[in-house]
Amino acid sequence: MEKRITGVMIYYYFICKRKLWYFIHEINMESENENVMLGKLLDENSYKRDDKHINIDNVISIDFIREQKELHEIKKSRAIEEAGIWQVKYYLYYLKQRGVTEVKAKIDYPLLKKNLVVELQDDDEKQLQEIIQEILILKKQEQIPKFDTKKICAKCAYHDLCFV
Repeated sequence: MEKRITGVMIYYYFICKRKLWYFIHEINMESENENVMLGKLLDENSYKRDDKHINIDNVISIDFIREQKELHEIKKSRAIEEAGIWQVKYYLYYLKQRGVTEVKAKIDYPLLKKNLVVELQDDDEKQLQEIIQEILILKKQEQIPKFDTKKICAKCAYHDLCFV
């Protein structure tokens, strides 16, 4: 079993364990989802002057990096902000594990014309290590996690799988 944990996995961990399980087991429903397509369009049409989609080890994909070691993640809305914050903290953690330090991070909300500074604290690193272990356990599970209705279910790409 591969031990690679991606930024998307961290993001999904905070959104829904069931969605994460589908993603880990390569059940992909996102290519046809309207909200996902809108997010991709936003990503493509925002910050055009920046080099975008910096892929590191096929583990993290940073939306773009600016001067002074500042990485940026683009999000459509603040609806699931905690998941985005932890995704960015994981990027900082991942880079730190590879000797890249003194990196700043921001989540950009172009539609809201706002951004949020994200920092990695020592206790965040401990929590990320625990989250990584939980994701590795979820990877081994053959049974899908129990269904848990959330506010975001209606917009989820995996909605039909959960509600059928």
